[in-house]
Amino acid sequence: MWLFVLFIAIPLIEIGLFIQVGGLIGLWPTLGLVLLSAVIGTTLMRSQGSRAWAELQRSAAELRDPSQPIAHGVMIIFAGMLLLTPGFFTDTMGLLLLIPGIRNLVLRQLGKRVQVTHVGIGAHRPRDPHRPPYDDGVIDAEYVVEPDDSDSPAPPRNTNRPPPGWTQH
Repeated sequence: MWLFVLFIAIPLIEIGLFIQVGGLIGLWPTLGLVLLSAVIGTTLMRSQGSRAWAELQRSAAELRDPSQPIAHGVMIIFAGMLLLTPGFFTDTMGLLLLIPGIRNLVLRQLGKRVQVTHVGIGAHRPRDPHRPPYDDGVIDAEYVVEPDDSDSPAPPRNTNRPPPGWTQH
């Protein structure tokens, strides 16, 4: 229900702000402000995104928990989407999310509401009951040996090494 309210409230807020600001400073300055905020926001988003990416790489190199840099990166992307949406309210929200202190505050507030129950790497696929498990490392396969059509003899083999176990002799 609250998502529906946001979809209705945000456009109404933006329309109201456009009317108010346009009435005070005129049409062209209003449109100029919207474009200027998009350009400034995009520039800030790129620089903040580069910093977040560098922090993510640093945390991976130092084997630290990458969740903080990832969360900052996601909020920076979200801020960029808000900045590219025309309007004063969304631009203000986007610019606020580009401030690291505001992002930390949002993370703390979200951290109070989110509980992590499982952490894992890779995709979890349920086991197919019709397929046998391959936990012992054996994979059933078929192969075909093609006859060699060349008339030349095989090159001499190095007899100091044993042949690999997967070749046919």
